[in-house]
Amino acid sequence: MTPEQLKGYRDRIDALDDQLIRLLAERAGIVQEVGQNKQKVGAAAFRPEREVAIIERMCEANRALKGPLPDQSIAAIWLEIISGCRALEREMRVSYLGPAGTFSEQAVRTLFGHRVEMHPCATLDEALAMAEKGSVDVAVLPVENSTEGTVGRTLDLLLQTPLKISAEISIPIHHFLLHKTGEAKEVRQIVAHAQALAQCQQWLDAHWPGITRVPVSSNGQAAQMAANDPSVAAIAGQVAADHYQLKALAERIEDDPSNRTRFAALGDFLPDGCGTDQTSLILSVPDRAGAMLSLIEPLARHGVSMKRFESRPARQLGAGKWEYFFYVDLVGHRSDTKVAAALDEIRERAGLFKLLGSYPLFDKLTDQP
Repeated sequence: MTPEQLKGYRDRIDALDDQLIRLLAERAGIVQEVGQNKQKVGAAAFRPEREVAIIERMCEANRALKGPLPDQSIAAIWLEIISGCRALEREMRVSYLGPAGTFSEQAVRTLFGHRVEMHPCATLDEALAMAEKGSVDVAVLPVENSTEGTVGRTLDLLLQTPLKISAEISIPIHHFLLHKTGEAKEVRQIVAHAQALAQCQQWLDAHWPGITRVPVSSNGQAAQMAANDPSVAAIAGQVAADHYQLKALAERIEDDPSNRTRFAALGDFLPDGCGTDQTSLILSVPDRAGAMLSLIEPLARHGVSMKRFESRPARQLGAGKWEYFFYVDLVGHRSDTKVAAALDEIRERAGLFKLLGSYPLFDKLTDQP
């Protein structure tokens, strides 16, 4: 390619960029008008079902044009456009399990983009309490890991909170072994959240069999410790490595390369349906024969798919009773005709019926390209 040819390509790209910025400015202006009207009626700035619908539509349009960019790239670009425009109405305030550098922070950035006000918290309880008090708009909590299963404390909090799940995202979890200097000979202990240690157990057994492993409250805390003490290596992600300027002794050390964690965003509103929805419930059954089968039978009869069914001891009823709450995820929105009919019947039959929310799944943001 000659310099003249290269300049020709660059001139075309510049001209397209000029068109894009004019269109973005026009879009932002319309969003500002919408935001002013929303404020008059007290409507929420965050409408997850609308955001998912936009991203899905843009991905579909790109495929129709046979564009070379994958869905994940289109989704990431539009997420940031939405994030910036949403902040023109009001910047979202989000609490999550901190400190900086946790996978919870990564989930917040993936779900809301970079124009949000971040509030890292020491515990899941604190993160949720901030949202319940109205100090933040949304709390983001880890719900389930594909390798190690559900996060028990989150399930307990879901039972107690008046907030509803307004969105969910599942992000890939890639663990790094991080160190202050990159000198492996200095390491005397490996620290991480207990789930991260479990997710990397086989790799650690094979490569660091004689090193003490210490569980801590979060991978962000582990990265902080490693940044301050060269005898410590931390298991954490790329976000933590960048934030604390740590060097990777090894990358992608998780035992399962498809390791993922689901995160739920909890707020005080219920999204409308968008076509890629999930509904979550907590149920209990009366103590009689056949009660469980009777409880879930309406799902099959109305053609509603169940994605998850998990039991957890009902601690609130006393440790010796051996009674359980059941956490259920269904495909579809509570307003869908079939889902609504099944829920009405289940509500009548359940000892406890708690609707955790019907909400969109932000799958395009984390699909592999």
